[in-house]
Amino acid sequence: MSRRVVIVGGGYGGATVAKALESEADVVLIDPRDAFVNAVASLRALVQPDWAGNMFFPFETLLSRGTMLRDRAVSVDPGGVTLASGQRVEADYLVLATGSSYPYPAKPEAESIDAALDGLRRTHKELAGAERVLILGAGPVGLELAGEITAVWPHKQVTIVDPAERLLPDYQPELRDDLYRQLEELDIRLRLGTSLTALPATGVGRAETFTVTTTGGDRITADILFRAFGVRANSAYLADGRLTTLTARGQVPVTETLHVRGHDHVYAIGDLTDVAEDKRAAFATEHAEVVAANIRAQLNGERPTATYQPQAHPMILLPLGPRGGVGQMSTPDGPVVLPAATVAEYKGTDLLTGHFVELFGPTAAGATVPEAG
Repeated sequence: MSRRVVIVGGGYGGATVAKALESEADVVLIDPRDAFVNAVASLRALVQPDWAGNMFFPFETLLSRGTMLRDRAVSVDPGGVTLASGQRVEADYLVLATGSSYPYPAKPEAESIDAALDGLRRTHKELAGAERVLILGAGPVGLELAGEITAVWPHKQVTIVDPAERLLPDYQPELRDDLYRQLEELDIRLRLGTSLTALPATGVGRAETFTVTTTGGDRITADILFRAFGVRANSAYLADGRLTTLTARGQVPVTETLHVRGHDHVYAIGDLTDVAEDKRAAFATEHAEVVAANIRAQLNGERPTATYQPQAHPMILLPLGPRGGVGQMSTPDGPVVLPAATVAEYKGTDLLTGHFVELFGPTAAGATVPEAG
């Protein structure tokens, strides 16, 4: 029996599945980039360019037995994957793990380490010369970006605009109270319940003074703009319908075992799926563990029985710089709100870098666990 497992996408979930199964199957990992990108760390990398190398882990250090193909999937069917190069990769098991896209700088657009680092350095230079920063979007990304900026440049005036009336409405009141308190201490200015009447002519991440007007009639003058909204599933290669029919949001419908509906040998994980939960790196990793267990069972001639259930309550670890932030965990007894020190311990200090040093190995480029600050 053939044992080829083809994984499309080398992000949080895909890299975890590939590593877990390479000793038991013929693993082929497909990704157009030359490195895994720990996007969780991208906002820290923007404000601290000397730190930026810590977010990239070359794929060549991930697999010792599997095969890495630097290419892009353009179509998938039950039997395998067609690549942009024209190559066809047959598969006994398929894992779709292409994640989602998000406006830069939260997720770098470049496909090589060097190009991504160059882009971050250029944007850092623009940001360093801007005294007034406008962020569109007061979700976790916008708030984290504001926190990273003020941690490095406490004198900068940071304003966040969002049409929502309040921050993180699905989380516990004490979490929101603490969040508002910390934002006030950082002098991060909130303009909630409003939006811009028009976007400025200046581009995102470029230093150029502009003035915009909100729908409430307020005028805001700033020197640089960042967009922190607009997540989109990376599913264009599935639009031909040869494998499945995407949801209205472009996501892949999956079962509780994370099979793509209608297929017993095809799985999907992470942001790509229609699992009803916030899209988080931690959840993609949990999906990967379920899928690895199920494929391992099938390779051994057993039924795949591992299932994934979303958390009963939303969870979040939201750093505001290396030492601040808010968090909430889901427990059998209900949601638990975490203090800033715990958020820093779990995530804020090294932004999960230590975990990926373990996954990719200490020889990976930039693979050192950074100190706080």
